[in-house]
Amino acid sequence: MNKQAREVTKEDLIPAEEYAKNRKAYRKEIVSYKKDRRVSLGPYANFYFESYETMKAQIQEMLHIEKGGDEQLKDELAAYNPLIPKGKELVATLMFEIDNPLSRAEFLNKVGGIEEKIFLKIGDEKIKSIPEQDVDRTSAEGKASSVQFVHFEFSDSQIEKFKDQSNEVIIGIDHDMYAHTSKLTDANKKALALDFI
Repeated sequence: MNKQAREVTKEDLIPAEEYAKNRKAYRKEIVSYKKDRRVSLGPYANFYFESYETMKAQIQEMLHIEKGGDEQLKDELAAYNPLIPKGKELVATLMFEIDNPLSRAEFLNKVGGIEEKIFLKIGDEKIKSIPEQDVDRTSAEGKASSVQFVHFEFSDSQIEKFKDQSNEVIIGIDHDMYAHTSKLTDANKKALALDFI
């Protein structure tokens, strides 16, 4: 897997027939790769840290399911390439996973603007998230989307601190209705450190 690639192109993709034939193996490989890139936070939130590999797998899967050919491919590349970290950032998909539709709607109605309240903390340095700007993830009525995309931009010194395994890294949300923090494991930190140049 190419850790330094920053953009998926058509040439990177496995031909549709080959992907279909070996899909089970490809999916098993990506599930294993993603394991250390997931961080749970509180009862509902899960962060899935994205990379070239996760986005390539997502594009392959969308093409396999929808079979839209080159026309669809253009849309998928435009949607997913911005979520590949560019060397001095981490990028995460945040999902609020609540099985009960009524409970989910009730929760999301209370957490508008939550995408602005996410942070990473390395030692005493706080890095605030920058929400992906593709669409507004909180409605005018104050309802949050159950899926959020956020970027964490690092300075060179913050990257060095992150890579130093002795430093504690915390991810958190400080919204009035959902305030939680979680410590990244050593496995999380090792996996995510590979996203930096």
